[in-house]
Amino acid sequence: MRSFVHGLTRWDTLFFKTIFGWNGSRFLAVGFPWVSHSGNGYYYPLLVPLVYLGEPDKALPFVFSALAAFGLELPAYKVVKAMVKRGRPCETLTGVQRRTTSGDRFSFPSGHTAAACLVATLLSHFFPALFFPAYAWALSVGVSRIYLGVHYPTDILAGIVLGVLSALSGMALFC
Repeated sequence: MRSFVHGLTRWDTLFFKTIFGWNGSRFLAVGFPWVSHSGNGYYYPLLVPLVYLGEPDKALPFVFSALAAFGLELPAYKVVKAMVKRGRPCETLTGVQRRTTSGDRFSFPSGHTAAACLVATLLSHFFPALFFPAYAWALSVGVSRIYLGVHYPTDILAGIVLGVLSALSGMALFC
């Protein structure tokens, strides 16, 4: 088991350093902080009137599913983060400087990615035509968190799993 964890950590660090090393692109330096910020959750309430205006009959199931999903995701995220207590790459790896602020000390799982994947799952369920743009945005949120030096790739993978499972659970209750 120890060799498995060591190998996983080695690959995690390698992939982190590759993505973090995408320096020199003004687009990434300017765009990724914005993409990361879009996963904070401040904009998620704006989806409710948009859903209502676009498909009024889907608004209530969407809202109830989202509330249930976030009601599952947020406590699970906080419990796992408190149990694992994994340091952020910018704190544990030599030569890695954070390119953004983070809300807490620990990195596993990525809350930004979990919330973004939760929203992408809901949007793609209620509006199948949004599948590709919603998940492209959600995955961009995850990659931006790596580029900004605050998450490892496995933090992002855990966030994806947490977000998708939370959304599916919320939809199971209200769809």
